Amino acid sequence: MTKISLRALVITLFAAATAPAVADTYTLDPNHTHPSMEMSHMGYSIWRGKFNRSSGKVTYDPAAHTGSVDVQTDASSIDWGQDEMDKIAQTADWLDVAHYPTMTYSGLLVFDGDKVVAVDGKLTVRGVTKPVKLTVNSFRCGPNPYTKKFVCGADAEGDLDRADFGMTKYADNGLGKIHLRIQVEGIKDE
Repeated sequence: MTKISLRALVITLFAAATAPAVADTYTLDPNHTHPSMEMSHMGYSIWRGKFNRSSGKVTYDPAAHTGSVDVQTDASSIDWGQDEMDKIAQTADWLDVAHYPTMTYSGLLVFDGDKVVAVDGKLTVRGVTKPVKLTVNSFRCGPNPYTKKFVCGADAEGDLDRADFGMTKYADNGLGKIHLRIQVEGIKDE
């Protein structure tokens, strides 16, 4: 091997060893993504609902301890399990889907050692953006036993006050508090 080609080989190997890792990208699986919530119904009971249509991407680099989340949710897909409540939730007093059809959440994964423990993000609802931190209760990646595709899944939760997003009707005395529960799976992009 000549001196020049040996030098080129050493430079190539050094460049490959020191190149930053590239995060893998995962597309959210709409059939296995379930953003849901709980809120007081005027102090009498707890209502539980979900959004039926979400899409988005997650990046994840376990070696570099980095990652991000970018999710869009169709506000009109709100589902309380009761048609009349779904209609009310879409009105101008609430989600105002006529003017704001999409809600978004973007954030960065937070690590404790090698473990994903939270997402520091911002939620946009009705054109208002506020910080919303999600605690990650579980996060796991691996091949799906049925499809054989590589998947990452998580269970997360967090809290917000809907009054912060302009939904002030019946939000006095803590009645605007919403607890989020989010189950999500993403399939690794090829």
